[in-house]
Amino acid sequence: MTYTVKDEAALSKQIEDLLVKRNLRGMKDVQGALQTGYYLRAARILNKCKGHVLIGTGFPVVDTFETDGPVGAIALYKALETLGATPIIVCGPPVSQALMEDFRVHEIRVGEHQERTLEAFQALYHYQPDAVLSIERPGQAADGGYYNMRGESISSRTACFDTFINNAKCPTIGIGDGGNEIGMGNITAALKDLDIITSTTRVDELLIADVSNWGAYGIMAILSVWNDIDLLAAVNLEEILTFLSGHGSVDGVTRINELTEDGLDFSEGESVILELRKLIGRA
Repeated sequence: MTYTVKDEAALSKQIEDLLVKRNLRGMKDVQGALQTGYYLRAARILNKCKGHVLIGTGFPVVDTFETDGPVGAIALYKALETLGATPIIVCGPPVSQALMEDFRVHEIRVGEHQERTLEAFQALYHYQPDAVLSIERPGQAADGGYYNMRGESISSRTACFDTFINNAKCPTIGIGDGGNEIGMGNITAALKDLDIITSTTRVDELLIADVSNWGAYGIMAILSVWNDIDLLAAVNLEEILTFLSGHGSVDGVTRINELTEDGLDFSEGESVILELRKLIGRA
């Protein structure tokens, strides 16, 4: 099927509505603060990438990391690799240790502001990325700290990816589902009624979803159309979650090591992928 500009805009709106229809953490309520077409615009950025794409992810939960974020990062990593880009997952321990044997990983660590800034500058200079993307990565609040959905400080365990976003000379994308992730600074006013300590870090394109992992699938749906390949068909959620679980991941809501994301069985994610594939005529 050949898509016109009008068709593409309509598809993006369908994807945007689909990914917040459950309204698990209020993203449907704040959707109006974003200019329609955000999935289309983000996909357009990534479709041009033939060099490095930095994908920041990993949200600290107790002494480990949550499944939301890394699952979508892995799926998008493989999709971008298929399309000829060179993705790099940027994250801190312990998720970096879990991924580095199987993926290209740039490890970042907790440090003082000056150290964080230098770390980002050196990495950006080394990779010269075509895009920098954050998926379910904690974003700095107005006080410079990091907070989880319960309002608890996680600053002592959070390596800073905000400095990569803030200093990038290329397009930046943020995917989040609650208000405390990198990119939510784009819609600060709209988040005021949510029970969350919001992030103030801004990006060029903010994408919202009921589960951040699902935002990666929304981008992949549009990339599939443009490149005439079903990138979503290659996503095996159970396999990815089993891999992460074996490395100690937990559900961000339940804090239990199980094959779930934000309290939802992985079948919910599979359902979203199927709905997306139907939208693009691949299922």
